Amino acid sequence: MRRRQLLAAVPFALAATSAQAAGGGEKPKEEPYVNISQLALPIAVNGRLINYVFVHLRLTLAPGADVAAMRTREPWFRDAVVRAGHRTPFTVDNDYTKVDEKRLLATLLREARAIAGAKNFTAAQLMSQTPRQRSRLSTPPGR
Repeated sequence: MRRRQLLAAVPFALAATSAQAAGGGEKPKEEPYVNISQLALPIAVNGRLINYVFVHLRLTLAPGADVAAMRTREPWFRDAVVRAGHRTPFTVDNDYTKVDEKRLLATLLREARAIAGAKNFTAAQLMSQTPRQRSRLSTPPGR
């Protein structure tokens, strides 16, 4: 009995999938953001390199911004963040396995607006951060 029901349902399932394939010409809407692929930022204390933290960032685009044009500028955004991170590391005073999120995002947004125009971006997000090493780090003061 069960087998007959399954066999009877097969033609309907095939017809539905072929109809979806034929009429599925809709393009998915492009996401209004630019991903900054993973990059390494130094963690330094008193001019001495202690650790690296790998971060993944995202810039949220304003309505009406040209998504394709902004995505082509991703290498410039990466370069600006790396240069800023080497000038003044985004070190958190009490944790050498994290970056200072507020300073990092403010820097990213400021640099992106300088590179591609202030009207094109609304926000920046830190999607993930992964330290290179978690152990054998010196203990931060005040911990």
